[in-house]
Amino acid sequence: MMTEAEYTEHVRKQLDAIGLSKETWVQQRDGVYDVVIIGGGQSGMGAAFGLMRERVGNVLIIDENDEGKEGPWLTYARMITLRTPKTILSIDLGLPCMTFQSWWSAIHGDESWDAIDKIPRPDWYAYLKWFRAVLELPVRNGVKLERVEPLGDSTYRLHTVSGDEKATLLTRKVVLATGIQGGGEWHTPKFISSALPKSRYAHTSEVVDFDALKGKRIGILGGGASAFDNAQHALNQGVGSVDVFMRRKDIPSVNPIRYMEQTGVVPRYADLPDPVKYEIMSSFVERAQPPTNDTFRRSAAWSNFALQLGAPWDRVTDTPDGVEIETPKGRFTFDYLILSTGLVTDHELRPELSDLSDKIARWADIYTAPDSLQKPMLDAHPYLGEGFAFTPLKPEYKPLVQGVFAFNYSALMSYGLSAAALTGLGFAIPRLAKEIANQLFQEDTKSWMENYYAYDELEFVSQWDPTPVNQTGAA
Repeated sequence: MMTEAEYTEHVRKQLDAIGLSKETWVQQRDGVYDVVIIGGGQSGMGAAFGLMRERVGNVLIIDENDEGKEGPWLTYARMITLRTPKTILSIDLGLPCMTFQSWWSAIHGDESWDAIDKIPRPDWYAYLKWFRAVLELPVRNGVKLERVEPLGDSTYRLHTVSGDEKATLLTRKVVLATGIQGGGEWHTPKFISSALPKSRYAHTSEVVDFDALKGKRIGILGGGASAFDNAQHALNQGVGSVDVFMRRKDIPSVNPIRYMEQTGVVPRYADLPDPVKYEIMSSFVERAQPPTNDTFRRSAAWSNFALQLGAPWDRVTDTPDGVEIETPKGRFTFDYLILSTGLVTDHELRPELSDLSDKIARWADIYTAPDSLQKPMLDAHPYLGEGFAFTPLKPEYKPLVQGVFAFNYSALMSYGLSAAALTGLGFAIPRLAKEIANQLFQEDTKSWMENYYAYDELEFVSQWDPTPVNQTGAA
């Protein structure tokens, strides 16, 4: 076994051996980044690693959160372990020395690796922290993107704010590595937000003061994995009781993601024709993802846990005794509600895209699904082109939108489980990095061709002596 510092030194030598430290080939522009990545979580860091492998080096990552709070891992993620199999490959991009398994085994030993079932959530974040350090990724924390302004010359001006200080950045490409909510917003049903004060409820994506909820009655809406993550966490924090309410009459028992992982669907989904993509995703959103067995058991083991199946919420009312919930199974009263109600994908909800949102094509603009499959929630997804680039709604918009890449959950329709899912990140990152590199190369054609014709560095410098020589080398 090694210390983490020793393993870091070992890995840097491995990375140097594959040429990761070679200079960039991209034509540099004064004061202009080649790529700015929005989001310093696993997707953003993975994207930066992919660009390093393409030798695109003038890259910056910005993240609105303080260091240590990028992504959900130490904020609102409340699962004990990751939900994916521990052997899944992702941001390592196929390099053995960069995998979680190699990092873990080097520090804790092979027997320790064999002993764990799934990756503990805090340890996954520790790996991400090491990943950032070993690659020396250029991350600026506490910088929020407010607006992407296209300048029309393959350049974007990014308007940012850090505390009270506003600033701008110039970049040729923009990668929106903004996670699950980055293509829209977390969804709170209107019948709840219009009826209750915010002090009565929180979405699972928000910080919840569980200390203030000790002994309280908690109602959770939704039957997805995050509902049970929050249920077991709340019970462990000492709440009085938890009821989870599901619209379905049974908990989903089959996870279609496992099939996608075990076959060629994840890496090759992007190459499917549009009708097949739509059919798959129409089924995918209907089937839902079940909770993991261990998370469900942790919840169900508590005597003050209850599962209400076939019990959608019809109405909520704020009363002096608490929030009254009306369901087909009767009325329930709770002190606090937690909403596991997912998200809405709609790029018009993103203020940073206000200059571009009406110029970006949606699936509804490109493909009309059969009535039996058609779903407005799928139609609202952006229709992405090569390498996660936005597709222009009209040809004249191409110079404005083609340099912006939706490397977040809104890529689901076009790229399947990819940009915001560990399951597909290892396949998604090379696609993204290759397309960015291709765009930069093509945009610089005039410049590098001029340099090509002017190139005159001597390589063969031996002098030719026409005097014949014999086999012994004598004249």
